[in-house]
Amino acid sequence: MANNLILEKLVGVKRRFEEVGQLITQPDILSDMKRYVKLNKEFKELEPIIHKYDEYLNVLSNIDTAKEILATEKDEEMREMAKMELDELNGRVDPIEEEIKLLLIPSDPEDDKNAVLEIRAGSGGDEASIFAGDLLRLYTKFVESKGWSMEITSFTEGTQGGFKEIVANVKGNGVYGIMKYESGVHRVQRVPQTETQGRVHTSAASIAILPEADEFDVDLRNEDIRRDEYCSSGPGGQSVNTTYSAIRLTHIPTGIVVTCQDQKSKLKNLDKAMIELRTRLYNLEYQKYLDKISAKRKTMISTGDRSAKIRTYNYPQGRITDHRVGVTIYNLPSFMDGNIQELINQLQMAENAERLKESII
Repeated sequence: MANNLILEKLVGVKRRFEEVGQLITQPDILSDMKRYVKLNKEFKELEPIIHKYDEYLNVLSNIDTAKEILATEKDEEMREMAKMELDELNGRVDPIEEEIKLLLIPSDPEDDKNAVLEIRAGSGGDEASIFAGDLLRLYTKFVESKGWSMEITSFTEGTQGGFKEIVANVKGNGVYGIMKYESGVHRVQRVPQTETQGRVHTSAASIAILPEADEFDVDLRNEDIRRDEYCSSGPGGQSVNTTYSAIRLTHIPTGIVVTCQDQKSKLKNLDKAMIELRTRLYNLEYQKYLDKISAKRKTMISTGDRSAKIRTYNYPQGRITDHRVGVTIYNLPSFMDGNIQELINQLQMAENAERLKESII
């Protein structure tokens, strides 16, 4: 039997889909790039819902036809065929309704964006820096497996290896929507390389995944930005270290400072620094949204709570435990080689279940 609440929602979605379809062809919208991009994105998000709505209506229509045949047809062979078709159609209704429910859950508007990846060593001294380096390798392997690209913009090396902190841009299809589940504190339990007595230590590193802001997300005024140019430091050759190619941007109203020195070109460093500055400003507001949904979701999935301990990597037992969904995987070497999609799939399913409870269907 058709779910009337679903049909009511779908009628509204269909109306909006047609409205947006008309808007994106109008001259005044085409001339306003910011509004056009927003509406075009909405159109593409609504399209799969409309396709499923059409399939749903077709099934319901065929059910009515089969019932009418059973009520009026005298020929037994026709009645038997109608009965078989009715059974098959009735079996399709519930699965389609479940698919529609998931499609009707409002998607995170940031999911399609590229992301800024931040890894910072936490408690544990040199071992924490080494673990931060291990996590960088993990994500580098994962990014490669997805066909994405990663570009490091700044880093500080650890004294015994690894990194005290590292920032990288990750670009690809739907990066943030997949990697956002990695935000939080990652804890490692193992015998450090610096340990002489074989004792297991616990160290930590924090991960932050930020949706990369584009030029339409943040209105940056030149008068609000102080720009400093200085000589790059670290590896890169003589030209990098002796020319004023490094860029430091300070956003005066908020005090946010970003730097970029990985390119020999001043313009390229400036471009990267502007992207990071926009992203950090955008995330000041985005964090309010994350805080709001974290109050509703017990698992804190994708809320960006960077103080929450989300995962433990136990080397003696060869296991990884994700504390948000209570999942333990006994395949640590493979996981550290970037094979994390299986766990991300479970986190996505858990989040969808929570969002489904929030929706009024």
